Amino acid sequence: MDKVVFFFGGIEPIIRILVVGTLAYISLVILLRVSGKRTLSRMNAFDFVITVALGSTFGRLITAKTVSLAESITAFFLLIFLQYLVSWLTVRSSRFKQIVTASPSLLYFRGQFLDKTMKQQRVTQPELLAIVRQNRIGSLEDVEAIVMESAGTFAVIKKSNTQDIRNHSSLANVLPDSSKSYLQ
Repeated sequence: MDKVVFFFGGIEPIIRILVVGTLAYISLVILLRVSGKRTLSRMNAFDFVITVALGSTFGRLITAKTVSLAESITAFFLLIFLQYLVSWLTVRSSRFKQIVTASPSLLYFRGQFLDKTMKQQRVTQPELLAIVRQNRIGSLEDVEAIVMESAGTFAVIKKSNTQDIRNHSSLANVLPDSSKSYLQ
């Protein structure tokens, strides 16, 4: 059994943390730069899991004497490779994308709060009103739609003066097919 150290366990563990922590940090930065911008973009559920796992691996490397730098770099590489693989498959397969990422949800459309969707997404009217205010919009009359995006962020779409927005609407992938007639 290891002895418990409360205040100071010698200089060797401190030197190990400094050396291994620095090398792990440099390795992680290099791996993240090589993997591309997607690894560091706004997070969906899978991106969040990868971020937490990378942080956990890094923390364990620094604090656990029994974990080697080579093991941690291998874990970093594996996690970043899995994130790259999932994002690569997501771009190439709509079926895979549906499994991995949530679809955006329409919460408000042309003067109506969509209560069923709001309940599903656990969002209240006061929260949506706050989001409208954060976008510096003073009245819901100026709002076409509010969408909860895949990453959990909110998009407020202002009303447009364009008469025919059917073919150019940013809401095309949010409205159900039966509702696309609203875009006329």
